[in-house]
Amino acid sequence: MPRRHIRVTGAPEAPLRAALTALRTELGVPGSFPPEVLAEAERAAKASAPPSYDATDIPFFTIDPPTSTDLDQAMHLSRQGTGYRVRYAIADVAAFVVPSGALDREAYRRVTTLYFPDEKVPLHPELLSEGAASLLPDQDRPAVLWTINLDGDGRTLAVDVRRALVRSRAKLDYAGVQKQIDEATAEEPMALLKEIGELREALEVERGGISLSVPEQEIVERDHTYELAYRAPLPADGWNSQISLLTGMAAADLMLAAGTGILRTLPAAPDGAVGRLRRTAQALHVDWPHHVSYAELVRSLDPHRPNHAAFLQECTTLLRGAGYTVFRDGALPDITTHSAVAAPYAHCTAPLRRLADRHTSEICLAAAAGTPVPDWVTAALDTLPARMAEGTRRAGTVERACVDLVEAALLKDRVGEVFHGWVVEVEERQPAVGTVQLESPAVIGRIEGTDALPLGERLRVRLTQADPEAPKVRFEPD
Repeated sequence: MPRRHIRVTGAPEAPLRAALTALRTELGVPGSFPPEVLAEAERAAKASAPPSYDATDIPFFTIDPPTSTDLDQAMHLSRQGTGYRVRYAIADVAAFVVPSGALDREAYRRVTTLYFPDEKVPLHPELLSEGAASLLPDQDRPAVLWTINLDGDGRTLAVDVRRALVRSRAKLDYAGVQKQIDEATAEEPMALLKEIGELREALEVERGGISLSVPEQEIVERDHTYELAYRAPLPADGWNSQISLLTGMAAADLMLAAGTGILRTLPAAPDGAVGRLRRTAQALHVDWPHHVSYAELVRSLDPHRPNHAAFLQECTTLLRGAGYTVFRDGALPDITTHSAVAAPYAHCTAPLRRLADRHTSEICLAAAAGTPVPDWVTAALDTLPARMAEGTRRAGTVERACVDLVEAALLKDRVGEVFHGWVVEVEERQPAVGTVQLESPAVIGRIEGTDALPLGERLRVRLTQADPEAPKVRFEPD
């Protein structure tokens, strides 16, 4: 999933959307699916056999953006004695994909769904990802069903995972869920999202984990100019994320106990990266006392405030060292934790959009059942981390290119203007070249001067380049 959410509205022929179309061509982004892949997807959609365990009596619901139709997860929450029971159904992509078949080979080529501000380029054909495999409402669907029992504090007591036939009863969105919970009109399975979510958030604080409430940036075209706005996430976004995190942590523990698995790992951030964030905080007037830790600061931020929203965007840079770590036959890796989660963690809840998750689900199903991991999964383990790294790099390239293009479009009519900004980075070998963060709008760009730049200091800068057709933003000291 993208670390920086940017959404563009406007007609397809609008200049910015036309530039995004050209960008996809320039980056060699996969286009339409080959005929043999579409034919196999069509056969799979018709021929998929339902699992033997029938859980269609459980009234699952999904929570996604209103326009989403690639629905990976559905949940049902209930009380269990003095604690809780979380049932989390994950789309069973492996029920449709034949190992080494056309669909499988294409998924290995694409690796992830790619997100552009105006559209997405899917991992699987829409016939599956937005149809037969998606947990759409009022449809029987094969799923990987997690059942996680929690105590009264939200701590995990027991975990079960199995294949099941499920049926979602409602497709909900974050705003609607938040409204019902705030107005106390939500039925218990939905109302418990807040109760369980807040308990899990408290446990996250206890173990030193961090969840970033990164706002979505929206670029709106009005009268041939572009305006930048932020959509701050709702509390319901965070509570929903906690259910996904809970499942990913349960998957990691299950695989570690079995001795074979795929973890999502992240070493602790180097001091230099945190130092850069401190300079960015200063640039954006975010108060960060030296005695306050990064985790404490992040929890204190209000994503509704523009400067805090911009800083939260920059906090995602600390996630760039995350990778996939494979282990087998009981030989556990040196690093088993994800520093932002502050616990072992695995990607398993987005198989419609991420290749590795399908493999993780299969390993967990085998571990829970005490059966061997399927051969096609074990055969992929050695190369999967590199493949996922390549896919992640491609997604990062797309993300950076989109940010460059959107920022250039935002400033295209302001070349020559002077802005106030802060120098947040200076190149070691070229002290007159670095990165400047504007106070307003929340734009980051390259700055080139003739003298050494004043790192961490405020200065006036002049915009010298902002061209969506050559999407780079450049400044010079005024």
